[in-house]
Amino acid sequence: MKKEEPHKMKNSNFLDACQNALDGIIYAITTQSNIKKQLVIAVVVMLVSLFFDLSKAEFLCLMFTVVLIIVAEMINTAIETVVDLYTDLYHPKAKIAKDVGAGAVVITAINAIIVAYFLFFEKISTIGLKMVEEVVHSPVHLAFVAVLLTVIVIVTLKAAATRNHKFIKKDFMPSGQTAVAFAALTVVWLSTRNVVIFTLSLVLALLVAINRYQTGKRTKAEIITGACVGILIVVLLYGLAVLYLHTTSFTTISEIFNGLTI
Repeated sequence: MKKEEPHKMKNSNFLDACQNALDGIIYAITTQSNIKKQLVIAVVVMLVSLFFDLSKAEFLCLMFTVVLIIVAEMINTAIETVVDLYTDLYHPKAKIAKDVGAGAVVITAINAIIVAYFLFFEKISTIGLKMVEEVVHSPVHLAFVAVLLTVIVIVTLKAAATRNHKFIKKDFMPSGQTAVAFAALTVVWLSTRNVVIFTLSLVLALLVAINRYQTGKRTKAEIITGACVGILIVVLLYGLAVLYLHTTSFTTISEIFNGLTI
């Protein structure tokens, strides 16, 4: 009976070397979750870079950084595979080999953060400041952000209450609907300063609060807390907007109020 020849570890020609390298890349991509995530991030970064005016040198620097992270992760995978091949038991030198490989990946990640900071921070900060100015100078945008922020805070509190009972009691939760209603009420008052409109809005907000209490969905304390949360978030957001306007283009309180149309 003819014995099977063992698989050759060395490459016999250039094409075999390329095929083996391709097999290694495919193995790393298909089996290593970290490399999959890094490839997804790399694709996103490449697409985002299209919207920024990067020079050739900046783009090459970005490409080199992305490739460096993936290569470091592949080398770390190779080191871990070799170590596991020789021993399944704990050994100090095996731990050193794996830790050094993981450390190389961490260093490349830190390098990527530094590169991204110098490439994108100034451009992103400029865009961010323009967006802030647009929101602050537009009462409609500011009102929308205030109400949306109230919803996010309430949802976050409810999510935290279901997972962590140490700081937030599950049995006590501010009324979300009441919070949104009184947040809208506060926005109406700050935006219009019209007593009639404010009164009608107050009636609607109170109807929401009363409905939550009469149906037994929330207690009085939860309803009052929800109303306070909604009012507080809007007041804080508008206060930050007033402070921003005061430190940029407006000099007097009347001009600030005119800028916010309040």
